Amino acid sequence: MAGLGDIVQKAFYLGVGLATAAGEQAGEKLSTIGVQAQKLADEMVAKGEITTEEARKLVDDMIKSAQQQNLNQAPTGNPERPQKNTEPRRIEIVADGETKSPEDVSQMRKQVEALQEELKRMKNS
Repeated sequence: MAGLGDIVQKAFYLGVGLATAAGEQAGEKLSTIGVQAQKLADEMVAKGEITTEEARKLVDDMIKSAQQQNLNQAPTGNPERPQKNTEPRRIEIVADGETKSPEDVSQMRKQVEALQEELKRMKNS
């Protein structure tokens, strides 16, 4: 049974190593993006296209965007990644200036229900 314990231990260390390597790669990419964003902002300030404060905000926004994109590409086992809702979101039919008759609204609701049923069938097949 000592062999099984060694395999489990090696698998654990492999997982930790992979997670560490992925974290280092993400950090390197974010720092590269930060440097590139700073260079771009400096060039824009030098040309007079934006102010220093706008440049600072631009760099911060670019880094936040890169971090968010990095989180969205995280593995599914990551607890920091937001879970997507698998159910379709509900929509409310609102008239935009013109009023619809109750028959029109009823017909639209039937069309929506039919589309929802078709979507469910497509998901199941």
